[in-house]
Amino acid sequence: MNEAKLRLIDAEKKASILFDQISNKGLICPGKSENELNDDIFNLAYEMYGIKKYWHKRIVRAGKNTLKPYKENPENLIIQEDDILFIDFGPIFDEWEADYGRTYVLGKDKLKIKLMNDISKAWKDCRDFFISQKYITGAELYDYAVKNAKSYDWEFGGEIAGHLIGHFPHEKLEKEDKTNYVHPKNDIDMHAPDKNGNKREWILEIHFIDKEKEIGGFFEQLLT
Repeated sequence: MNEAKLRLIDAEKKASILFDQISNKGLICPGKSENELNDDIFNLAYEMYGIKKYWHKRIVRAGKNTLKPYKENPENLIIQEDDILFIDFGPIFDEWEADYGRTYVLGKDKLKIKLMNDISKAWKDCRDFFISQKYITGAELYDYAVKNAKSYDWEFGGEIAGHLIGHFPHEKLEKEDKTNYVHPKNDIDMHAPDKNGNKREWILEIHFIDKEKEIGGFFEQLLT
């Protein structure tokens, strides 16, 4: 395993520990706004790792905002007693990016809990499919993710299902080359090396939604 991959894995492990502490410290609670929780997580990350730098905007979305894809900037909602929310942060550890997303459910709503569990399972389904293919384009993996959502009785909510890590692609999605993404217009083999012959590393992100129920869930981490 090359050094770059090891550093990415190390960054993701630290992100995982950070997300565990978000739960352990009870930061997610009713009555707090999305922005307040965002600030609390930022402060926790600084306390744990000295992190001030993130490679994309920090996202906390609750309730109906969980329907919104990355590029949206919805209103700041208050977390409710029986709510669902997701967190998507891209902290930088010693100049190495992590991109990590998880969904949380407050209360015992069975449909919300099913959604939270389904996206975790679906992420593994898509990961296993990717690994099983010697040749697979971004479009093919995106198509699989969309069909996988339907198999769990959800709709796929994202215009992408992942992206290269270390390329900083998010903020210019509409203008950039779609081969940087798990996107319907990416017809390049995801296993192919970059122009310098280096192995490319990908983030896989799963966003399932139910527009009628106004709920969504999100799960994201390093693909391989």
